[in-house]
Amino acid sequence: MARRHAIPEIWRYRVNGWRYGLALAGLALMVPLSVAMMLWLMPASQAADNWQVEGSNGVLHISGALAESACRLEMASARQDVWLGEVATGRLEQVGARGVPVAFELRLRDCLRSRAASRDERTGILSWAPDQPAVRVSFSSRADRDNPQLVKAQGVGGIGLRMLDEHGRNVRLGSRGEPLWLTPGSNVLAYRVMAERTAQPLVPGSYHAVVDFHLSYD
Repeated sequence: MARRHAIPEIWRYRVNGWRYGLALAGLALMVPLSVAMMLWLMPASQAADNWQVEGSNGVLHISGALAESACRLEMASARQDVWLGEVATGRLEQVGARGVPVAFELRLRDCLRSRAASRDERTGILSWAPDQPAVRVSFSSRADRDNPQLVKAQGVGGIGLRMLDEHGRNVRLGSRGEPLWLTPGSNVLAYRVMAERTAQPLVPGSYHAVVDFHLSYD
């Protein structure tokens, strides 16, 4: 009789062993899962905590552009305020009389070595260089009614603004100038501007004008 009861006891022992092993295996699987959940939730909780700390928070949205160009225009040259000073009406009695010229510059940096071919729109002459970039500058503004070569001076009467390049040649409003050959590296484009008497009667006062310019590389 004792032998017939020994077999069920053995099976009960084995079943309990299997249950214990399954429990350990389940526990082993739950630990990595819990750790993974904690790691996944941690950045979100930390981000939330950062917005709850004392002080101010914000977000930066940063953007930009990569442009292909033979040269880079300095920021100080992109927007300039040119003060011509005061000129007495007695100096501008005759049509064509001019005030004191004031110089301004367009500074170019990081000019690349490259070959270029450009045709002068005034003379039709074609120029070519194997290792020098070329630039042409165009100025645009509202022209004076009596003399379209001059920039209109807002706020006064009887004067316009004459613009000259570094060689003393007139800057033609609305058209590209002759090709200017550049050297690799840095370059300076020099100009002058001055008041000039027109055919209209002189009306004293403060004046201003806005002139846009554009650089095109050949």
